[in-house]
Amino acid sequence: MNQSSALIKARKYEEEKGDRVDPILRPLYHLTPRIGWMNDPNGFSWYNGCYHLFYQYYPYAKKWGPMHWGHAVTKDFLHWEFKPAALAPDSAPDKDGCFSGSAVETGDGRHLLLYTGVNLDGSPEKGVFFQVQCVAIGDGVDYEKYESNPVIDLSGIPADTNPHDFRDPKIWREEDGTYGCVAVNGVDKDFTHGRVLYFTSKDGIHYDYRSTLLENDGTMGKMWECPDFFELDGTYVLLMSPQDVLQTPRFNCGNQTVCIVGDYDKETCKMTPKADMTVDYGIDFYATQTVLTPDGRRVMIAWMQNWDTIKFTDPALPWLGMMTLPREISIVNERLIQKPVREIEQFRTHQVIYNHVLVGDMITLDAIRGRTIDLTIELYPETFGSYTKFEMRFAVNENYYTSIVYRPRENRLEFDRSNSGTRVAVMHDRHFFVRNRNGKLKLRLLLDRYSSEVFINDGEQVMTNVLYTDLAADQICFYSDGKVLMDVEKYDLMDRT
Repeated sequence: MNQSSALIKARKYEEEKGDRVDPILRPLYHLTPRIGWMNDPNGFSWYNGCYHLFYQYYPYAKKWGPMHWGHAVTKDFLHWEFKPAALAPDSAPDKDGCFSGSAVETGDGRHLLLYTGVNLDGSPEKGVFFQVQCVAIGDGVDYEKYESNPVIDLSGIPADTNPHDFRDPKIWREEDGTYGCVAVNGVDKDFTHGRVLYFTSKDGIHYDYRSTLLENDGTMGKMWECPDFFELDGTYVLLMSPQDVLQTPRFNCGNQTVCIVGDYDKETCKMTPKADMTVDYGIDFYATQTVLTPDGRRVMIAWMQNWDTIKFTDPALPWLGMMTLPREISIVNERLIQKPVREIEQFRTHQVIYNHVLVGDMITLDAIRGRTIDLTIELYPETFGSYTKFEMRFAVNENYYTSIVYRPRENRLEFDRSNSGTRVAVMHDRHFFVRNRNGKLKLRLLLDRYSSEVFINDGEQVMTNVLYTDLAADQICFYSDGKVLMDVEKYDLMDRT
């Protein structure tokens, strides 16, 4: 395949710079960019014997720039192998950026990428994005852009579409071999609000607009991004990331990701919601994508960052942005349940167990420490109301700590990294309500050098946060106001291959 000078330049740069990065400057089992900047996951797919994950990528600096597609592959969601950059902004429809999209295997065994192309010159208003959907097809390493791109433009879709907000196509194959696709667009009214458009295609190249699958009713921010639509456990699920959400009892403010479950009418191609929920209650989580594994699991990944907090980083690191640990998801009683992919168990070693530890004053436990660990604690009071506050501190040394606080009487869980060594005045704490279990609580904490992911009550809720405290800060402490019993199970995580 012919490669443009822009793609050749990017591949050469990432090979020269990215491959020199010391492994200790990366997390152990989370994907980072090969070098430079990473945001949304793209093209999460199973192809040719492995999982492919592409990502929004600017290799030349730790900042958002003209978007490329970075590329990595894995067979177990934990060991990631970098591949050469897949796309660069080098054709007329995408000369100002290859934005987010998806991937699918075609009926004849090729790998099809469907992505948003951005061309500022094409805009009817100077300086405003002009966004269309484009195709590239390849063999898992090299991809050739379709000569007649774009394959979906503003013709044939609702006339009130904002030309600068039409993006993020998610494609899949139906059982009959045809293709379905959802994309998001902004509505041109007094204020921008998002909706999800539904398309079908017989060949993955030519698309027909079918319907507005779902539209923002004004309660979920403004523009929606990064949709994903699928059937799971007998119901239909729409994942998307709304921007500029107002604080309500349902949602935190800012940019976040929402799960909507409901019914889907195949004749009208419209969704009727039954319930919605926040996908992740942490600070650093956005832009999910899922893949259906060959063994039937629906696995979700997201950008472990947030547009509101991208200035919170470590200047010594040669990259900015990580992906979450992939998660197995299910729907139980119209609620999203998330669990770490089971493959993480192959990383576990050095089991340590404590049972019936009585926590009152601040304590530490032998061998319960580390920055690459899998730690589960279960709290249960001797009698209901016997404690009013529990705190676990991790990444602790004489100067720094990050904390999780549980207040059983309020059913409230809090995260706070304001003492983690940051000098940046961005959001560093979250609080939210958890299910009342008579003072009981189960937390599974996955630490990986620069991040924490906490799975609450077997995945009923999750909170994800990045963490840049010095790696030497590895102590863990426990405290209770009142008395509470605690069971602890801890593993070190390490690559044993």
